[in-house]
Amino acid sequence: MGLPDKLHFDSLVNEAESFVLAEMRRQLPAHPEMCTCEECLTDIAAYALNHVPPRYRVSLLDRVTASDAATYARQVHRAVADAIQRIRANPSHD
Repeated sequence: MGLPDKLHFDSLVNEAESFVLAEMRRQLPAHPEMCTCEECLTDIAAYALNHVPPRYRVSLLDRVTASDAATYARQVHRAVADAIQRIRANPSHD
């Protein structure tokens, strides 16, 4: 049995995704001028995710610890705020 047969990437979860999406839900209402089409929202998420460290886990026991959560939340907050500003100024569409 080769290595690819033993790997199940569907069990890997990047916790950064849920942090970024939750932060987008918090911040976007304060920006009613922001386009909220699927393309812009996906661009915001991608930009933010590319600016925070990934947090992969394979079980519920591997979640972000409380001591790390405050620092990580600040990173995510800043990344989402930057993403909103950048995408609002330069949307991928007309």
